[in-house]
Amino acid sequence: MAAEGPWDVVVVGAGPAGCAAAAQVLQDRSDARVLLVDRAAFPRDKSCGDGVAAEAFDELRRLGFDVVALVEGYPPLDRLRLTSPGGVDVDRRMRRQVRVIPREVLDDRMLRQVLARGASFRRHRVRKVETGRDGVILDGAISARVVIGADGAESVVRRCLGPRARSRGHVALAIRGYSPVPSGLSDVQLITMTAKRWPAYAWSFPLGDGRANVGYGELEGAQPLSREDMLSALHELLPGLREPQRLRAHRLPLSSGRPRVPDGRVLLAGDAQSLVNPLTGEGIFYAVLSGALAGRAAAAGAGAGAAYRALLRRRLGRHLRGASAVHALSRWPGLVDVGMRSAARHRGAFDDLVRFGLADGGLTPRMLAGLLPSR
Repeated sequence: MAAEGPWDVVVVGAGPAGCAAAAQVLQDRSDARVLLVDRAAFPRDKSCGDGVAAEAFDELRRLGFDVVALVEGYPPLDRLRLTSPGGVDVDRRMRRQVRVIPREVLDDRMLRQVLARGASFRRHRVRKVETGRDGVILDGAISARVVIGADGAESVVRRCLGPRARSRGHVALAIRGYSPVPSGLSDVQLITMTAKRWPAYAWSFPLGDGRANVGYGELEGAQPLSREDMLSALHELLPGLREPQRLRAHRLPLSSGRPRVPDGRVLLAGDAQSLVNPLTGEGIFYAVLSGALAGRAAAAGAGAGAAYRALLRRRLGRHLRGASAVHALSRWPGLVDVGMRSAARHRGAFDDLVRFGLADGGLTPRMLAGLLPSR
């Protein structure tokens, strides 16, 4: 059977990374033929903490998304409460607001907007990726000049392509669900860490409708981690929590173990490229930004891989090097206490920590000021 196409770009996965990639391609060339394929029908649920940083919305706005429509019904939050593994507490207002939007809602709204701009969508489970000199063929049926794999942590495109992220010590496991907002947390994002199974933390992110996205995650270790273990830790760290509903577990491939971006016509974005912040587990900002960069690089055709590698290095290189350093240092929970102590003492250190954990900030001297004695 002859392959359909060629499409200019086929994006595998229609979440934030995939929609951002499609939007960037169409922004660069409005007549481009762009196809999004996803194994799921939308709207669909997706395991995630649901928190979206202001910097992610900055990027979506630049890509032409109607951000007001994306966030409708989900009020802003600007208060963040952190507890370090050693018990250091920080409770401050963030300089920029975040939103907590279920991925079932956010992803569907993003997809609808990018389809309205001219992209096409097809429900299809990709199983095979074949690359050639002039293009890429998916499952012997869909032909494209460039393919962008934005199909998540268990990316089929990545497996077909060959590059493997380092796994041991660079993958976190998490479970999340929805429950009534725990008492006293209706207007605050809470992250509370524990040294017991370090590195590990629980969270509660209120949606604004009486519910909260609650969950627990920890670094994958030598000993298997069961669902019961994670739920027990969640209830221990969030005492009084009512039993969460719609529980889903997932893997988080951390940016500290990301594979090298390969040459050629197949690119990876978001979780498929192991772009998850190793300090916070944040992935939506990375997804939107890397999707946009992949969409821009797609114009290079056979040189797309090299172009994408250069764009990622220029835009995120310093930040990702800092994130890898923090990942290595965070094996000692006392050093995390140092950073939290700095954030508790100094407004600037708190702001730096938030931008580092939620977006693309770098390591700063203010974040390490907790090494110094109090004045």
